Amino acid sequence: MDYEQKAKAVGDCLLSYKRDESGWKVCKKSNDVVVSWRPSSEFPGNVYKGEGIVSGSPEKVWDCLKPVPNGLRVKWDNNVKRFELLEQITEDISICRTVTPSAAMGIIAPRDFVDVILVKQYEDGTISSNATNVSHPGCPPQSGYVRGVNHPCGCICVPISGEPNKTQVFSFFQTDLGGFLPRSVVDSFFPSSMAEFYSNLTKAVKSLKDL
Repeated sequence: MDYEQKAKAVGDCLLSYKRDESGWKVCKKSNDVVVSWRPSSEFPGNVYKGEGIVSGSPEKVWDCLKPVPNGLRVKWDNNVKRFELLEQITEDISICRTVTPSAAMGIIAPRDFVDVILVKQYEDGTISSNATNVSHPGCPPQSGYVRGVNHPCGCICVPISGEPNKTQVFSFFQTDLGGFLPRSVVDSFFPSSMAEFYSNLTKAVKSLKDL
């Protein structure tokens, strides 16, 4: 499998989601985020977009989001229980396994996901993590976990001109959770978990500032 090619394609894909504003329907609003969805072109489900302003410089926000083992994300993101590096392909492309806890009061069992992840920096200071599913010989499906599938997903941290201590954060999720979950459970889980994601991210960045 050409991991590098797949990683570059997912970077382009996420940028196109950010630029294309057509067809999104707002499904949840909070003080931290507006969550929208539209039908996915990747699988028979939805792609969800979160958009919010986080109080903190892009560097601090990225510190909380960056996809690295033993990073800050496993501490604050309730949907990431463990994060393992399977293979470093290049300096900015890696293959990782993410383990998620059970959710929705136990209706959603623990899952694991194997993804190629591209970290991309742009000239304007934007930094993004871009992920999509791959198979990897070092990580076949494991007992105790339902193997889920991430279609192109990730986070984009955008500096705000004239506001060095604020960051616009876009997040995109389009996940086939696998197993035999009722569609209604999936459709209610993502908007609320994304709102929680932004709330917890905001708190995590604030705690960094207080150090």
